[in-house]
Amino acid sequence: MPNNVTFRAFKAKEIQFVNKHENGARIEFENKYSYNVKYSPNNTCIGEFTVEVYDKADKDKFYIKAVILGIFNYNPEIKKELLHVQTYKELFPYARTMISSLTVNAGIPPVILPNFDIESQSIYKFGKNC
Repeated sequence: MPNNVTFRAFKAKEIQFVNKHENGARIEFENKYSYNVKYSPNNTCIGEFTVEVYDKADKDKFYIKAVILGIFNYNPEIKKELLHVQTYKELFPYARTMISSLTVNAGIPPVILPNFDIESQSIYKFGKNC
């Protein structure tokens, strides 16, 4: 299979972090993900991955939000549905590492984002006009 996507770069667009829990507090995490891709005419696209991790019981005590951008070149013959999935899979490990590093560097146990099977979701499916 030819290489349909080339990962060029990533950057953190936004990071929010709140940790008001006492040491040793037990937290039950809730995660929310969203992913969008914007296309330009020169076979370049930008994937925007937003992740929120928070304390299910009290969002004001523990909250992380990160918005991470990935820049990609792509084969113009690839279907956008497949491109969406491939760019997500390229960018997700960077988001996962960023969240884990942020929490470790804040002096707390690492928060590791669980894998998310984007292909099983209907959110990435496109209509005919896309």
